Amino acid sequence: MNTFIAYVLKLISIVIFLSLLQSCSIQKQLNRDLKDSKVLQLGFTGFALYDVDSQKMIYTYNADKYFIPASNTKLFTFYTGLKILGDSVPALQYRISGDSLIFRGTGDPSLLYKNLPESKVLNFLEESKQNLYYQPHSITTSGFGPGWAWDDYNDYYSAERSEFPIYGNVVSISESYLENTPRTYPSYFQKILIKSNEDHSSSKVKRVLEKNELVYTDNWKPSKNEQIIPFKTTPQLFAQLLSDTLHKKVEVLNITNSNQKIDRILYSLPSDSIYYKMLQDSDNFIAEQILLMASLKISDTLAPEKAIDFMKRNYLKDLPETKWIDGSGLSRYNLFSPRSIVLLLKKIRKEVPQERLLKMLPAGGKSGTLKDYFVNEPAYIFAKTGTLSNNQALSGYIKAKSGKILIFSFMENNYLRPASEIRKQLEPIFKNIYEKY
Repeated sequence: MNTFIAYVLKLISIVIFLSLLQSCSIQKQLNRDLKDSKVLQLGFTGFALYDVDSQKMIYTYNADKYFIPASNTKLFTFYTGLKILGDSVPALQYRISGDSLIFRGTGDPSLLYKNLPESKVLNFLEESKQNLYYQPHSITTSGFGPGWAWDDYNDYYSAERSEFPIYGNVVSISESYLENTPRTYPSYFQKILIKSNEDHSSSKVKRVLEKNELVYTDNWKPSKNEQIIPFKTTPQLFAQLLSDTLHKKVEVLNITNSNQKIDRILYSLPSDSIYYKMLQDSDNFIAEQILLMASLKISDTLAPEKAIDFMKRNYLKDLPETKWIDGSGLSRYNLFSPRSIVLLLKKIRKEVPQERLLKMLPAGGKSGTLKDYFVNEPAYIFAKTGTLSNNQALSGYIKAKSGKILIFSFMENNYLRPASEIRKQLEPIFKNIYEKY
């Protein structure tokens, strides 16, 4: 028996030795890849790699330094939804009083937003026999978040945050049957199209900065894909668009009656459906609305900073200090470290079964924002991308060839090369981890 025990102990020692040797080999390779890369060294690089089985950080490089995370911020938003929202999205709050249905928003992004499954809200309001009255919350949150670039206002990824979004708070521009004339969806915006005689080179439609006026010139040309332009949100515009869609009047109530609470809730979509679209497509609009919904659930107000503060005090207090500003990562004020993101991904993995979690995230060579990168069969990287000009991040899970699960966070800031060059540098680095770990 003693001989057998000694043999087993010897085998265990050999396995541990080989594992340490393998780990050292990978660490040396990562040092060479990250520190000797002429492309990566032109910027500021951070990396952290964590072994789930051993529960140890197996490689770090500037892992405790702070970086602008771009859309890696959505991982924090995802965790917020998991901890606060529950299984279903609250679509609207309402009460019925005599012949009146009085309702208000919860931040739910799904009403007539083509990037999400059909919401129950439309059918609920269509079938109502009561007169419809929209009573807005006294929301003080601005349409843009702190640290957003104001001159992105005309771009699809900068849709405004609002209490009750409709059509994703954007208007789609496409070619009409009339030559050189744009067509809008929803059609309401057709009447605010203005043709300008000014001679400028833009072939795009442009919204006037502070108004819902869409300007085009003779240089306008239809794009291959629809042009998407955010509109400025107001309660009156929301009611008008909803009236046009329902083909019945929706009035705006400006006076809040505190003696009559609006406390009934209609739920719309499974929460996973909005998380999936946010993570796969890196949808900024959905991310921002998730924070608004979370805020309303914990405080009865729509203020994303309240949701952030709640999460930091209750569920993220064991993470390194972070500067977390918005839901989408559009803000350049956000600052996270690779270590903090790895620790967050550990928490997420405890909340979500592995198969479900890996399906939600973009998969290398297969889906979402990673469809054209890290191509391999089978897919081995499941991660959230993040890109702002001169800033890039990639954080998630590696399913190694051995079956091991590794958690990682790569962040690169302040580079001047094209983002595609950074991604090319990462391909062999992650393939090496997949093959050898």
